[in-house]
Amino acid sequence: MASLLRKEVEEIALLARLHLEPDELAAMETDLGAILEHFGVIAAVDTTDVPAMTHAVPMDLRLRADDPAPSLPVDEALRGAPARDGDFFVVPAIIGPEPS
Repeated sequence: MASLLRKEVEEIALLARLHLEPDELAAMETDLGAILEHFGVIAAVDTTDVPAMTHAVPMDLRLRADDPAPSLPVDEALRGAPARDGDFFVVPAIIGPEPS
């Protein structure tokens, strides 16, 4: 079975923003190891003669014509906005002022 070290599981949990208790970390070591083992089995399958595909079944996408049309009027586009300033949406600032 492919195995992960406790430290690797802790790093994965950190990247996923998960807080895991010690018993959960132990369970994740086992579970993630089993998942990696399954990926190993899949990776061992010879796919050299299998054509690349994006879907399991053939499909054709029906696309509409790309015809120019008038834009949505500003008042209609902003009708449901919780806050607006003239022709713009008002959103909370996520970047503070430049430090001096």
